[in-house]
Amino acid sequence: MEEFLTPAFWIAVGQIIMIDILLGGDNAVVIALACRKLPPKLRTQGILWGTAGAIALRVVLIFFALTLLAIPFLKLVGAILLVWIGIKLLLPEHDDEHGNIQASDRLWAAVKTVIVADLVMSVDNVIAIAGAAQASGNADHQMPLVIFGLLVSIPIIVWGSQLVIKLMDRFPLIITAGGMLLGWIAGTMAISDPAVANPDAWTWVPKLPQTDTVKYAAGVAGALLVLAWGRWLASRAGQSPSPGAGAA
Repeated sequence: MEEFLTPAFWIAVGQIIMIDILLGGDNAVVIALACRKLPPKLRTQGILWGTAGAIALRVVLIFFALTLLAIPFLKLVGAILLVWIGIKLLLPEHDDEHGNIQASDRLWAAVKTVIVADLVMSVDNVIAIAGAAQASGNADHQMPLVIFGLLVSIPIIVWGSQLVIKLMDRFPLIITAGGMLLGWIAGTMAISDPAVANPDAWTWVPKLPQTDTVKYAAGVAGALLVLAWGRWLASRAGQSPSPGAGAA
């Protein structure tokens, strides 16, 4: 019980909530699109059952992710993916990713659409949340931490999505901070990979001391990498000519 009162636990909870809001904001759009053709009296049921199914599915996926991240080198792969996800957050969006979400006028068909769409879209969330949970430092409380963070953040997404979107539009720094947070988690995840942290295994791999100084330095390096690389790519995208530019 004492672990639930430590600063590390609540910092990790805050990270999970922020990750799920930033990367899971599409969930609210998916739910709205999937349930838009339901009769008004069934929409609330569609939203609730779809959200419940999405939460349950994500908890299962994160459980497997936490298990898999104990395998050497997978944390390094996960860290690379997180860096790219963080960079993508800083890039301008041009395409509508939700145009292929089909609405249904039947309750369970709409619920199935929500759950399947969330499964397809939740890979980035799963990797990021698993990394944040592992960063809390206590393996015994990782799943309670994940479940608590999801239970807090999902209602925020579903019922507060418009406010969150407006805040992000008004304060782009929130998105930048979110991308850097993913870079931070990537850095701390990479140095805790068993291949890097365990001096008795994979001896051909360079080892790093598992001290707080090294952990924070890796986190800062990951955050700055995402910021610098993301801004560079964003500036290049802004300078690129649009397709067909200069055509006669």
